[in-house]
Amino acid sequence: MMQFFKLVARNSLRNRLRSALTVAGIVAAILAFGLLQTIVEAWFAGVDGAVASRLITRNSISFSSPLPRAYEKRIREVDGVRDVTFVTWFGGIYKDAKNFFPQYAVDSASYFRMYPENVVPEDVLREFQHDRRGAIIGRKLANRFGLKPGDVVQLEGTIYPGPWEFVVKGIFDGRDPKIDTTQLFFRWDYLNETLRMRSKAQAEQVGVFVVDVADVNRVAEVSEAIDHTFRNSFAETRTETERAFQIGFMKQTESILISIRVVSFVVIFIILSVMANTMAMTARERLAEYATLKVLGFGPGYVASLILAESVVLALVGAAVAIWLTPLVAAQIAVLTKALFPTLVVSKDTVALQAVAALTVGVLSAVFPMWRASRVNIIEGLRAVG
Repeated sequence: MMQFFKLVARNSLRNRLRSALTVAGIVAAILAFGLLQTIVEAWFAGVDGAVASRLITRNSISFSSPLPRAYEKRIREVDGVRDVTFVTWFGGIYKDAKNFFPQYAVDSASYFRMYPENVVPEDVLREFQHDRRGAIIGRKLANRFGLKPGDVVQLEGTIYPGPWEFVVKGIFDGRDPKIDTTQLFFRWDYLNETLRMRSKAQAEQVGVFVVDVADVNRVAEVSEAIDHTFRNSFAETRTETERAFQIGFMKQTESILISIRVVSFVVIFIILSVMANTMAMTARERLAEYATLKVLGFGPGYVASLILAESVVLALVGAAVAIWLTPLVAAQIAVLTKALFPTLVVSKDTVALQAVAALTVGVLSAVFPMWRASRVNIIEGLRAVG
């Protein structure tokens, strides 16, 4: 067995330039495959992080249509509802339009209670609740702009026109690396009081209600009960699970995500073609050697296994380098893209896919050369010139 592995190692290094170029191609392909899969996962991070017992109640017309703040009381009265909070998308500009990051007006008393995945220190939460202009920002957002507690953040409103000033009260972290910490949260009552003076028509309204259901098995029942409560009102509602709500957003970019997935597998197909051609050339050059092995008593299976092992070794060496590089490159992409991919984390599933893809390339690339070498006629093989 040791002799077999020594022979495989020597064969792999015989034409070092060809082997190096083949491994480099595999590294590039598996790295690209891993990065594209990571981007798709990052896009679906909100969906994967959805809590089964949380419902989102929005205006039945569209996401952008608001709901009356007064709906909260009636939602709380629905049987099976354990807790309720509300969120309003703000959409302001910080210094320059290219400095995009999510901003939300939230209920200071209940929002962070409903979203424990956003880890906020108790002292920060107390300060936030005692300052109407207070804001809590994510760790990545703070690092991006060099913000710290006490700093004033001025946003220029788009949905809610005018200048808006917020005082950073503290920084929150994610419970795990996939939690988005590029967000800014400020108090809805500050938004509402300002709108009473600037734009009364926009006051006393919220974007969506977030509902926590006591029994996850009653999610569908509670969802239907909430919508029934506001049926035939001037602002009817649509209540769905948090996951379904997130998927609704994802569907707007579904064609892009499908394209990215397709491209990732096209990359693997291309490197498969390159690798197959490399192994075919290798096998053709060594027909005389394979014929000699048969003369010495080695069977077709042994000859075929030499080719398979060499192909798999080259593929796995390239995969190992690519898997090592993927999180490093992903981290750099996250820095460059900033808010576009705030949670660009390489998952174990992506690493497993990279390994499987490399192994598949290694095996399939060797199929035809194995078949040809195992069936080579000894006389014809000994006459062959590589």
